[in-house]
Amino acid sequence: MLFVKNMSVSEAAEHFGVSKEAIHNRIRRGSLKSVVEKGVKMVVVDDSEQKQTPKRTTQTRKSAVSNDRYHKFLEEQNAKLQSRVDTLESETRTLRDQKEQMLIEEREKIERIYKEKDEQLKNILSSISSQFMLNAPAEVESEVIEEETLEVEAEPAIVEESEVISLKKYLKQNKFSDKKAQKIKKRFKKSVKDNDERIIVIGSKYYLDILKYDYSDLVK
Repeated sequence: MLFVKNMSVSEAAEHFGVSKEAIHNRIRRGSLKSVVEKGVKMVVVDDSEQKQTPKRTTQTRKSAVSNDRYHKFLEEQNAKLQSRVDTLESETRTLRDQKEQMLIEEREKIERIYKEKDEQLKNILSSISSQFMLNAPAEVESEVIEEETLEVEAEPAIVEESEVISLKKYLKQNKFSDKKAQKIKKRFKKSVKDNDERIIVIGSKYYLDILKYDYSDLVK
């Protein structure tokens, strides 16, 4: 047996959990019956419609619970992703700092090596300079003496105990042919490799002490 109840539009809207406009739309579509009592439109509600209402409310609640769970899941995923981003940014900063420190250490190492090389080069140049001064070619001193004694050319020349001369000048003075000079240079180069003490090496030039040593085996 069906029970019929008349409700106002407002009561029907609250009963079904919808808006008043939705009730009017149902009345226009014919899904709800209505009657006019004393000039007021009343909605006719029977038992079958009353039973549908709780079911719709339950579905709405289930949908709301599902949405809450989905939002909670998204929030948890966002939190995990943000944590991962923070970790990656921290690792990136650490790697950048390590790289900068390595570059600084390498630069300091290179500067230290060049400084040590500069000191070594200075010592070598100082040593070569000292050796050159001690074994300076005698012809330089002879030129100075000649300038100071131009008025006494008739006097006999003073013989020095040492007379150092460059190999280039020696070959030129003795008027060796180009072919012969090349052979002599090769012999001197080989003797230098064999640590021949008769040959003075300053830079890439060779010097001979022709008064102190005999070089006939090299210039034959």
